[in-house]
Amino acid sequence: MLEGLVPGSNSGRLMTQPAPAPTFARHNVRDGMLMMVAGMLIIPGIDAIAKSLAGQVSPGQIAASRFLFQTVFLLPFVVIGSRYLIPRGEIWVHAARGFLIALATLLFFSSLRVLPLADAISIFFVEPLILTVLAAIFLGEPIGWRRVTAILIGFCGALIIVRPSYQVFGAQALLPLGAALAFAIYLTLTRHLARAGDPVTMQFYAGVFGGATMVVALSIGGITAMPALVPSWPTAPQWALLALLGVIGTGAHMLVVHAFKRAPASILAPFQYLEIISATALGLLIFGDFPDATTWLGIVIIVGSGLYVFHREQQVESRTASEAAGKPRA
Repeated sequence: MLEGLVPGSNSGRLMTQPAPAPTFARHNVRDGMLMMVAGMLIIPGIDAIAKSLAGQVSPGQIAASRFLFQTVFLLPFVVIGSRYLIPRGEIWVHAARGFLIALATLLFFSSLRVLPLADAISIFFVEPLILTVLAAIFLGEPIGWRRVTAILIGFCGALIIVRPSYQVFGAQALLPLGAALAFAIYLTLTRHLARAGDPVTMQFYAGVFGGATMVVALSIGGITAMPALVPSWPTAPQWALLALLGVIGTGAHMLVVHAFKRAPASILAPFQYLEIISATALGLLIFGDFPDATTWLGIVIIVGSGLYVFHREQQVESRTASEAAGKPRA
């Protein structure tokens, strides 16, 4: 569990061993997977809008606007539903989620200034593999040598895309990798809170703390004139695109939180690879970007490793269900 990492958690103690992974009803897991599929197919719309605004609005300004609109959109639901109060011990967890999603968003939006959309997301796809490890360590979800092998193979796929010689992308490829790490930790905290938390409240506070983080970052950018963090006042058409980005981001991440409330992180992680479908389509239709042969090789390796993890989860779930029903294994 995460109590040992989170100040003021309900336990008040340092937990040296993860708690046993919870069980899930089959229909809830199925619903969670469907919600994750929907969310992952929608999320690349955020990246497409951010890339279309690259060079016009700074990544920091785009990220700040994304959290601003998310907070505004969810505020009425929070107030009407009397969901605005959270346990005192969880405030730091919500703050950490807000900071991490802001960091991941800023790093990824910055990468879109220098990388094609599909390539940036392909590099980011190391994130589900990181999440699988974090879920095993902090959420008590089992992980064996097969998953470890799949994770290592996935990393090899990411290295093929990044190309360690930096002859194509250069150090900019580290931006989506950093975003992947931040987002994996964010999802681990999301899974921790989603077990008993309210999805609307969770995303509202993610918007509040994410927005606060970006306000500080933009203030620093205004003083230091850092290109990625220079604040600006968007034009009316740009505000419209930023509002649309906020709508897509709020809806997609609400689906993700609902999914994590219903199913283990290790089962949901591979579905994040579905982003490449809509990301590649949007990159081709809007920007004319299409991955080269080497990038496709990396994509195939990463997606293959993730699908293997998913296949193993399904096997384990089926075996557990058969044993619980007293049936012989197939």
